[in-house]
Amino acid sequence: MSTSAAPPRRKVTVLGAAGGIGNPLSLLLKMNPLVTDLALYDVTGMPGVAADLSHICTRTKVSSYLGPYELPTALRGSDVVLVLAGVPYRSSMKDVDRFNMNAGIVRGLCESVAKYSPEAEIGLITNPLNATVPIAAEAMARAGKYEPKRLLGITSLHTMRARTLLAETTGLKGTDLFVPVVGGNRDSTIVPLFSQATPAISLSEEERARLVRRVRECGMQVISAKDGKGSAIMAPAFAAAAFTNSLLKALNGEAVMEYAYVASTVTDAPFFASKVQLGQEGVEEVFPLGDLSRHEEQEVERAARLIKEDVRKGMEFMSSR
Repeated sequence: MSTSAAPPRRKVTVLGAAGGIGNPLSLLLKMNPLVTDLALYDVTGMPGVAADLSHICTRTKVSSYLGPYELPTALRGSDVVLVLAGVPYRSSMKDVDRFNMNAGIVRGLCESVAKYSPEAEIGLITNPLNATVPIAAEAMARAGKYEPKRLLGITSLHTMRARTLLAETTGLKGTDLFVPVVGGNRDSTIVPLFSQATPAISLSEEERARLVRRVRECGMQVISAKDGKGSAIMAPAFAAAAFTNSLLKALNGEAVMEYAYVASTVTDAPFFASKVQLGQEGVEEVFPLGDLSRHEEQEVERAARLIKEDVRKGMEFMSSR
């Protein structure tokens, strides 16, 4: 007979579970033994997803919630809330329209989190992440429930992509490599730190620049492969599931290191993605960036400048509401 204790009961709530990323993410969470209760919420299509998942024989109990009236029940008692609801990329939609719609969705959902599950750790995925995390922070602050340690933008997708691309270049296994990626979640705010890769890899400046460009272009590469009719869903879901696992391990008492977009003083931008230590209260420590190459210093400075613009855009949205 095994004497090992079962993990504590943990409830994870997924807001936007019926969407492109939400479907595979929900499946991965259903397979995670640290998740005992999985609450799936969306404004449409939810019962079918939950019914399908409920037939998978794992420890995790699945429940579904549809529409605003059921949102409070979905949120109550949550340990982790994942916010991925929003309008997906469409080539036919103007960026400003998509921003306004997603900003409004994040604001509304985080107002509900503040009311019904204020102690939960919030993992935000909805784009544009550089702006939606500050919007979420302001929405929580207006309700008097903002705790910076418990609000994290999930950017680990870029670290995963950087490892994969470096593995292709070097012939090593991606699982044997690690590449820090700091900054933000779009374009030139994504800064892979190949000088800090482990194990240490010698790259020419041309190789480094090419890898940086490829990491930044991964998202558009998928959009192009889908003829502009969709964006990446599998890799973001995998990265989000792995990050959620880190949050749950930390809640259960393990010291866990991750990279996330959080309230920060490592640059002059109020939010920045960098290495953090997770604990039972959320982010316990935000680490400095460490030694950077000359090119990386320049890219970090540019990223911080662009992130400040994105944060300002988010705050302008909130001030107009």
